Amino acid sequence: MSELIKEPESFEQALEDLEKIVQQLEKGELPLEEALNAFQQGIALSQYCQKTLNDSEETVAKMMTKQGEVPLNGE
Repeated sequence: MSELIKEPESFEQALEDLEKIVQQLEKGELPLEEALNAFQQGIALSQYCQKTLNDSEETVAKMMTKQGEVPLNGE
């Protein structure tokens, strides 16, 4: 029933794929099994994006802590 869910190539690709899935599900034209698979893939992509954002935030916070206040806009 469910397909193997692979990790996306990048955050941007995951976000793009997630947007496509949301559009498909909003149309309501997928058969139930396909809709469930799409929903499952969407959840996995959402979790991947959230983890990537959290990891990035932690990295920036560590950089700012180690180097003091670092202007993020190049000033």
